[in-house]
Amino acid sequence: QVQLVESGGGLVQAGGSLRLSCATSGRTFRSYAMGWFRQAPGKEREIVSAISWSGGRTIYADSVKGRFTISRDNAKNTVYLQMNSLKPEDTAVYYCAAGRFSMLGAEYDYWGQGTQVTVSS
Repeated sequence: QVQLVESGGGLVQAGGSLRLSCATSGRTFRSYAMGWFRQAPGKEREIVSAISWSGGRTIYADSVKGRFTISRDNAKNTVYLQMNSLKPEDTAVYYCAAGRFSMLGAEYDYWGQGTQVTVSS
């Protein structure tokens, strides 16, 4: 069993930055690819970014390329999402997930509770 706890969300003005963290329990963190997803009100959940177990491969949604950076620290069992140049359309609940390296939510076995990110215009 893997437990995930997100933190770092909040309210920020457009153009600002936030850094999300996802701390995981268990000794198997480095066995999993990690993903960040988001869901805005009235919209379906969508992939934001994913990183392989080693950190050697990453995926980004087109909407965040060049603005967001995913990283992981296997020694700390933590994955990060650095979000720069935030836009109001980035407003959503952000979830981290552990599973297989993919853009598909169905490939992830464990999910956090989510953290709210609100970007004001």
